[in-house]
Amino acid sequence: MSLSGTDAYDRETGLPPLVERALAAARAHGFPYSCRPEQGRLLHALAGGAREAIGETGTGCGVGLAWLASGARDGVRLVSVERDPEWAQVASEVFADRPDVRVLCGDWTRVEADGPYDLLVLDGGGTGKTPADAPADPARLLVPGGRIVVDDFTPATDWPPRHGESVDRPRLHWLEHPALDTIEIPLAADLATLVGMRRRSASARLPSLEQAPGELGDHLPPDPLLVRGGE
Repeated sequence: MSLSGTDAYDRETGLPPLVERALAAARAHGFPYSCRPEQGRLLHALAGGAREAIGETGTGCGVGLAWLASGARDGVRLVSVERDPEWAQVASEVFADRPDVRVLCGDWTRVEADGPYDLLVLDGGGTGKTPADAPADPARLLVPGGRIVVDDFTPATDWPPRHGESVDRPRLHWLEHPALDTIEIPLAADLATLVGMRRRSASARLPSLEQAPGELGDHLPPDPLLVRGGE
């Protein structure tokens, strides 16, 4: 979810009808944190590659989920989890006529019961961005070759990536996760998203966020756009 993300659509035209519906709900209920249009278009494109299931954490009022549902093939099921009961109810109403879309209310870990997924979007839990939020395990939650998306970063400009004065360990966690091949995609001057593909040989093993940068792979090139998890 992005600060002022809902307002970012004020000049957008030609949006999918379902996205328009979710935006109307977000505006009507004063929800400002919708995913930005740049992120939404990426989700729309990635959703088209899913064969069976798409998962999401952090539904909000459903704008990101609407992008996913608009891009998904017929027959693909979508599950999204929102911890705030009010927003979960709003999103449920947005998708009331879409039996292929389920909105659950609760902790992000509720998404685990419906996995593994072809595509999993972590926007409201499972990212590891805060001490209380343990990162999701892609080896367990993705099918082999499945994609995981972690958004709301600013583009990295050096290596290792930094957040303020410190190493950005959550970002580094995903860029060097042993179960993933991960790339950072800059979407705007102030917005970047990580997209990782689960390796077919991956086992359910979660590296620690406390590892030093050197332990995570100094052999990698400094350009974050070329970064992939180490073998």
